[in-house]
Amino acid sequence: MISADLVVQNCRRLVTCRGPIPKRKASLQDVGPAEKVWMASSKGEIVFIGEEKDYRKSVRPERSAVRIDAGALVGLPGFVDSHTHLPFAGNRVEEFRLRLQGYSYQQLAAKGMGIQTTVKATRQATEPELLGLVLKRLDRMLLNGATTVEAKSGYGLNLRDEVKQLKVLREAARRHPVDIVPTFMGAHDIPKEYKTRKSAYINLLINKIIPEVSRRKLAEFFDIFCEEGVYSVEETRRLTEAAKRAGFKIRIHADEFSALGGAELAAEVGAASADHLISITEEGIRALSRSETAATLLPSVSFFLMLKKKAPARRLIAAGAALNLASDFNPGSSMVGSMLFVLQLGVYLLKMSIEEAINAVTANAAYALRRHESIGSLEVGKRLDMLLCDVPDYAFLVYELGFNPIRHIIKNGRVVVRDGRRV
Repeated sequence: MISADLVVQNCRRLVTCRGPIPKRKASLQDVGPAEKVWMASSKGEIVFIGEEKDYRKSVRPERSAVRIDAGALVGLPGFVDSHTHLPFAGNRVEEFRLRLQGYSYQQLAAKGMGIQTTVKATRQATEPELLGLVLKRLDRMLLNGATTVEAKSGYGLNLRDEVKQLKVLREAARRHPVDIVPTFMGAHDIPKEYKTRKSAYINLLINKIIPEVSRRKLAEFFDIFCEEGVYSVEETRRLTEAAKRAGFKIRIHADEFSALGGAELAAEVGAASADHLISITEEGIRALSRSETAATLLPSVSFFLMLKKKAPARRLIAAGAALNLASDFNPGSSMVGSMLFVLQLGVYLLKMSIEEAINAVTANAAYALRRHESIGSLEVGKRLDMLLCDVPDYAFLVYELGFNPIRHIIKNGRVVVRDGRRV
C-alpha cells in the first residue's frame, strides 16, 4: 500500500498539463483534463492520481493525513511566474501619470526616470525593509495562484546593493512557502555613475560582481537587458560568456522595444529563455523554434504601457517555439503581480486559446526555469503544487473576469491557502 499524508478527494475536474515538456505547437492545446480524480501525496511528492476505486485499493492515508474535499472544485497545477523583478523599493506612480499624458517609456528613461528611479530607492532601502516588501508581494502573488516565482536583482547596479537584493531573496525563500528562483541582473541598466563609462561598468561586472555573486552562490541565472541604449548584442554576448564561465545559466531580455537580434543571440548561447520578444523578427522566431530556449512572453507589459504592439504569440506557436507567459512584475512597466491576470491577458491580448495559456503558465513556464521535471504538471513523482478553484469549468478562469476563484492552494504537499486565506 502507498502511504499518504495528504489526500485530495474526488476533484470534480482536474487539469494535469501532463505529457512531454516543453509543449510545442498542437501539444500546447493538451491540458490533460480528467473527471472525478483522487490524488495523494507523501512528503510533498505526488504518489497517486486516479479513480476512487484504484485509490481505495492502493493508498493508505496516515492517521494524521490532511483531506480536502474537492468534489465541487476544479484543480490545476500551481502557476509558475518565470520572470519578475521582485526585490525593489519605492514606486513609479509619477512616471505612470506622465505616461498617461503621452510620454513613452524610452522618453522617461531619457529624462533620468525609469529604472534609475527604482535604483535610487532600492539602494536607500535596508535589508529588513526590502525583505518586508518582498514577503508582502509574495503573499499577494500566492493568493493569485503563483507557487513558484523567478526573481531578479538589477536595482542595485553595484556590488553591495545587488548582493543585498539577492540576500533578501534567499531569506524570503526561507520564510515563505512560494519557491523563489534567484536571478542576478546587474546588467539591467548602466548606473548613473557609469553613464559615460559603460565599458568600465562592464569590466566591473565581469571582473568583480559576477565572480562575487557566483562565489556566494546567491543566484542560479544571469540576465541582461539587450536593448537599444542599454546593452548591444556584442556587449550581451561578452557578458553572457563571462556569466557562463562563472557557472550561471542564462536568460536574456530580448527584442522588447527594438529588433536587435537578442532572440537569435539567446538561441546561439543556449539561454534558458529569451524574454519580452515584442519586436522579434521572423529570423528570431525561426532561431527560437529550432532551439531549446524558451520564448517568454510578458503580455502585461503591452497592457500596462498601453502599447499597440504585442509579442507575436500565434507566429511563435506556429513555428514551434517553447512559449510561456510571465508577469514581469516591476514598478515601471508591469505593476502586475497576478498570474491569474497574466493567464487572461494571454487569451485576450495574445489571442491564445485557454488551453495554450494554461500550459504557458504551468508546464512551459516550469521549463523556462528548468524546473519541469519536478513542477508545472500534476503527475506521480512530481511535487504537489496545486490550485483548487470554485468554477464550473477551467474555461471560467478566463471567461469570468474581475474576481479570484482560487479557493485552496497546496504547495509542496502542504495546504498554504484555505478558503482564499493564507494558512
